[in-house]
Amino acid sequence: MGAKVDSGVSRRRFLVSTSVAAAVGLLARRDLFAQDDGLVQTARKTAAAATITVQKLRGNVSVLMGAGGNIAVLPGRDGKLVIDAGFAGARSKIADALASISSDPIKQLINTHWHFDHTDGNEWLHSAGAVVLAHANTRKHLSTTTRVEGWNFTFPPSPPGAIPAEVFEDERTVQLNGTTIALKRYAPAHTDSDISVHFTEADIFHVADTFWNDYYPFIDYSTGGSIDGMIRATEANLAKVTDKTIVIPGHGEIGDKSQLAFYRDLLVGTRERVAALKKQGKSLEEIVAAKPTAATDAKWGNGFRSPKDFIGDVFQGV
Repeated sequence: MGAKVDSGVSRRRFLVSTSVAAAVGLLARRDLFAQDDGLVQTARKTAAAATITVQKLRGNVSVLMGAGGNIAVLPGRDGKLVIDAGFAGARSKIADALASISSDPIKQLINTHWHFDHTDGNEWLHSAGAVVLAHANTRKHLSTTTRVEGWNFTFPPSPPGAIPAEVFEDERTVQLNGTTIALKRYAPAHTDSDISVHFTEADIFHVADTFWNDYYPFIDYSTGGSIDGMIRATEANLAKVTDKTIVIPGHGEIGDKSQLAFYRDLLVGTRERVAALKKQGKSLEEIVAAKPTAATDAKWGNGFRSPKDFIGDVFQGV
C-alpha cells in the first residue's frame, strides 16, 4: 500500500490503520528484567507492513506517521528536507509518501536523535541524495557498538552511508526552501543526543522523543536519558511554544501547548509518587502494585509502553 493523505487523523484511526504500531510497541519492555533480544529485529521486520499516513500541517510542512518516529517533511525548490528517517524496512512506503507530497528530490535529512526507529532509513535516504545532519552524539552512537539495556539489544556500528556527515554541538540554523529551520540541543533527556527542530515561519516545533503524545515514553538510561532530563526538556519545550504552535511529538498525534503541559504534569506527578514510595523502602514490584499512574493508565498505557514499563523507568531515576 502507498501513502494515505489525510489532514485530520484521530488517535483511534491512527492506531487501527497503522499496522506498524504493534511493531513499534515491541520497543516497550514487557518485563523489566527479562528482555526479548529479538524485539529490535521484529520491529524492523514488521515495519515493512506499515501504512504511512501523510498529514499536511502549514507552511508547506507535512508529517509522515506510521513507520517509526514521526517524520516531518519540507519540500521546495531547494529539494526536500526530511526530519528523521523511520525504519529501513518501510523504505518503499516512505518513498511513496514523500513522492505524494512533491516531486522535489531529497536534499537534507536531520536526525532528532540516534534511536533506530528514527535513523534506520539514514542509509537509503543518503543514497537518494540526502546530506545527514545531527547532534554529535548521534554520530557517536551510530558509529560505534551501542548497548540499550532497556531493549536488551546491542547495536553494531551503522554502515558509512548512515552516519551523519554534518554534526553540531549546541545550535544550528538551516535555510532551505525559503524557510528558517532552527536546531537546538537538549541537555540529556530521552537520550544524550536529542535535538528540537523549529520551522520558525510556520511555528511548527518538532520535539521528537522528548514528547510522546498519549503514550508513556521510553527513557534510554543506557545513552544518557533520565526522568529528570525528560522533565527538563518538557519544561524547555513549554517555554518555547505558544498557544498557536503546532507541536510534532516523536510518537503519537500532532499536539499543542496544552498537551505538552499535561505531559509535563504526568511526568512530574509520576516521579513524585514513585520517589515517595521508593523512599519508604518499597520495591519496584510493590510500587507497580500501588498503581501510581492509575489516573492515566487507561489512555496512556495501551501503546508503546505499559504502566509497569514506565514506572520501571521512573524508578531507575529517583
